[in-house]
Amino acid sequence: MIKSNIQSKNAFDSGANRNFDLSIDKRYNLDKIFTIATWVATIFGLVVLAILLIDVLIDGLGRLNWSFLTSFSSRRASSSGILAPLVGTIWLLVITALISFPLGVGAGIFLEEYAEDNWFTQLIEINIANLAAVPSIIYGLLGLQIFVRVMEPITQGRSVLAGALTLSLLILPIIIITTREALRAVPDSLRQAGFALGANRWQIIREQIFPIALPGILTGTILALSRAIGETAPLIVIGAVGFITFLPELSLKGLQSSFTALPIQIFDWVSRPQTDFHQNAAAGIIVLMIVLLLMNSSAIYLRNKFQQSR
Repeated sequence: MIKSNIQSKNAFDSGANRNFDLSIDKRYNLDKIFTIATWVATIFGLVVLAILLIDVLIDGLGRLNWSFLTSFSSRRASSSGILAPLVGTIWLLVITALISFPLGVGAGIFLEEYAEDNWFTQLIEINIANLAAVPSIIYGLLGLQIFVRVMEPITQGRSVLAGALTLSLLILPIIIITTREALRAVPDSLRQAGFALGANRWQIIREQIFPIALPGILTGTILALSRAIGETAPLIVIGAVGFITFLPELSLKGLQSSFTALPIQIFDWVSRPQTDFHQNAAAGIIVLMIVLLLMNSSAIYLRNKFQQSR
């Protein structure tokens, strides 16, 4: 009986060996080929990115000056500026952050720390993961119907508030997923120690879990906001205009006024046939990249600061 089992095992091993190539040299060669292919793909992408950046810098640096940053849009390219789009972008960022951060973080904490593992929460998790991959123009159509038309008495139609609410919907799934991953990375032993000392769940989350997870939450939130300020399709759908010669007021009335943003202004300039407007678009792209770099740098700074303070 034992001999037959050994023979069948040897037969199985010999059959498996026939399907598995034991040549170490061949596998190392395949590994080298794959490594070279990944390096080529990476270098190719970086070269294309560098060419695009150099082309934008050549076209836009000559137009980038203080007058360009402090002037309103004009029908003449030489006197046109990005003051209104820049302020509109900052408005959108601030309102979107104020809306999406507490909602996204609160939803992530509830799903990770409080919600039971049942079919309903699993359904919510699946839908959140799917919503993170939905094209941005779909959110624009949803915002057009809900925030522009249905909630017109509150938002006054195509306004800063409608745009911020639409962008908040766009990044909420990302913030929720990031929050849950940051909370999941905290060792479960801290929760058990808190319960052993007599603390309730909210005290443990507030005093122990959330401060440790905050760097990851902030990083994910800022990166999500960086994506939001580069979106053009949702703002076009809800009706952001490309030509504004005023700034929204710092009041509720300002939230209900028309607006524009840097992606909208860049899109408007690129669509025009005059070369001078294309140079304005390149300068606007440089300004938008600077804003993105500042946001990403702030994410790195906040992450390192909170990690050092733990």
